[in-house]
Amino acid sequence: MHTEFADLSLLVNPRSVVVVGASDRADSVGGRTLANLLDVSGFSGGVYLVNRTRETIRGMPCYKTIADLPDAPDLAIVAVPAEAVLEVLEDAADKGVKFAICFTSGFSETGSDGQRAEAKMREIARRSGMRIYGPNCPGLNNINSRLGFTFSPAFKLDLNPGPIGLATQGGGLGRSFLQAMERGLGVGLWASGGNEADLEVSDFIYYMAEAPDIKVIATLIEGFRDGEKFIRAIQHAARNGKPVVALKVGKSDYGVKAAQSHTAAIAGSADINRAVLRQLGVIEVDDVDELIDTSALLARRLPTGDDKLAVYCSSGGAAALAADMIGDAGLELATFSAETIASLKKLLPDYANIENPVDTTTSILTDPEVVDKTLQVVVDDPGVSLVLYPTPLEYGLVTLQGAESAIRVQAKTEKVILPVWMSDRLGDGYKAWVRAGMMPARVLGKAVKAARRWVEYGVWRKTYDPAYEPLLLRQNYALQVSSVPYAMRTLSEFDAKALLCRHGLPVLRSGLARCREEAIALANDMGYPVVAKIASADITHKSDVGGVAIGLQDASAVSDAWDRIMSSVRDVRPGAAIDGLLLEQMAKSGGIEVLVGVHRDDVFGPMITFGLGGIYVEVLKDVARRLLPLNRIQAQQMIREIRSYSLLEGIRAQQPADVDALVDLLLRVSDFVSEAPDIQEVELNPVWVGPQGQGAIPLDAVIIKRVEIMNEETKRSEIWQ
Repeated sequence: MHTEFADLSLLVNPRSVVVVGASDRADSVGGRTLANLLDVSGFSGGVYLVNRTRETIRGMPCYKTIADLPDAPDLAIVAVPAEAVLEVLEDAADKGVKFAICFTSGFSETGSDGQRAEAKMREIARRSGMRIYGPNCPGLNNINSRLGFTFSPAFKLDLNPGPIGLATQGGGLGRSFLQAMERGLGVGLWASGGNEADLEVSDFIYYMAEAPDIKVIATLIEGFRDGEKFIRAIQHAARNGKPVVALKVGKSDYGVKAAQSHTAAIAGSADINRAVLRQLGVIEVDDVDELIDTSALLARRLPTGDDKLAVYCSSGGAAALAADMIGDAGLELATFSAETIASLKKLLPDYANIENPVDTTTSILTDPEVVDKTLQVVVDDPGVSLVLYPTPLEYGLVTLQGAESAIRVQAKTEKVILPVWMSDRLGDGYKAWVRAGMMPARVLGKAVKAARRWVEYGVWRKTYDPAYEPLLLRQNYALQVSSVPYAMRTLSEFDAKALLCRHGLPVLRSGLARCREEAIALANDMGYPVVAKIASADITHKSDVGGVAIGLQDASAVSDAWDRIMSSVRDVRPGAAIDGLLLEQMAKSGGIEVLVGVHRDDVFGPMITFGLGGIYVEVLKDVARRLLPLNRIQAQQMIREIRSYSLLEGIRAQQPADVDALVDLLLRVSDFVSEAPDIQEVELNPVWVGPQGQGAIPLDAVIIKRVEIMNEETKRSEIWQ
């Protein structure tokens, strides 16, 4: 698989094209493709046709194969049956064609034979340098340049150019997005790579990040094939100031199965995917409507990070409903300045609501200019960044006049007026919003969600670090070990804590006792009370086998604990290898127990998880996750984003926990894993967090390492190069 990003300029804007499988049958794939290229597109470059059975089509000569062409076109459009595709791609590569778009289905989505065929496509791409788009795709639409390399009969109806770039794996939902642009904005480029044998969504996100005619990138993702490539593309977009809005399909078991049958993609864990997208600044949405509304809002104006909302409406009920939704979404209504209040008081009736949300009441029925005057006052308020303008009903001329007034106000400000057309009756007012390019939302709740994501993106940008590089991207942190046989080895708690200590993590004083007498001597030396735990790499959950005794106050208690623990463990786990007992100082009373864990995700590499211990993790799933490495801001953010953070702040007269020490611990764990690439998994559970100033200390530790399986072929090799 290619890891670099090719220059896609000659795919998006080729100088010459060959259509393989060209036809003059209007209802065929080759016929529709040719019609879109010659009749609908504004393509002025050279066009070649390949058809083995025809001499001419539309008066243009047909060649038997690509090899017969007089020169190599930039782009080959492949519209032939599946069994002929590989031969055509070989011919194109040998001729020197730079890009090939393959519409044909019947590949990896059908099973092992199709997967092998796609592997051959990748080999052709690697060997020749020709990049392949597809197979099983609807084609490429460069709408800003009026170019359609597609067989879709709807292409001629979807020519709404605009500032949004769209990168999808599936075709149907992509065209749904495309057609929603009839609300006033448009899509400049739509790339839908289908099975992505070679080029994938990441390639097009990277390209759009540099495209001057694209402001916002929307993407529909069914799975991730190359986590490193996806991260690089997203970071490229962020560094170029391009928001990426994503709808990730395949969050449930049903969705995963459907996504895999559709594009044979790796759907991945929804929790991990969500955490990665959020950390990288990708704005994740839940359905196509939200993808449309959020992308359109970002295309109109980018947030500042300190954005507050106003609601402006002629219906008290709609204004109150909008305000409720804004509050439920965690957004903030702006507090109007004294000057704004005074101006609205002069312009509106006494019974109108001049606080935020603004209800103009029926004054719009008698004064056509009231919206021009009062909406301008709201927009001019220094605390307002976005004005939500719900229109709950179609009211003929009155609604049209209100829309036209708002359009005039919008033309005089950089702030966003977001209209929401709530009626199923699309009147002239709605059409006026559309003509003005203001993308009226169709559902109030969706509009508020779009506003929330708009605001959150601004907040993310304020702490965005363009230099941040996940471990997966670091050259000295090799993750591909498939060529080297390895096994997993779980360290004993004693060895795990010794390793943590060597890497600067705080641990309580402890020692390994191999007999009763050593246990008593260790306890006497470190001082009571102590904790005794079974020491065995074969036993991860010690409490489950009766392998823990706490609060041991003297030598007699230690001796009894030895007998009790050894007897219980031998009964429950008779085959476990036992090293002895781990004796450890007791943590101070009080404090809060949390969990810190690291695991290696198959797609995105090392991820760290944080949450409160006990039921908060097991039942409520109240955790935060991040890619490694962490910086201090990220560590602080993940601690504060769990729902139960208030317990760490201190409630009902309890002292606040030592959050600063917890942040330091997370950073040390991050450094530890970053410096030891043979670490597969770390679980520190529980971690004791004392009151402020008393620290954060792991009380239990599980570490799993990759260990090379040595044989004659691998004795001189290293797992990590």
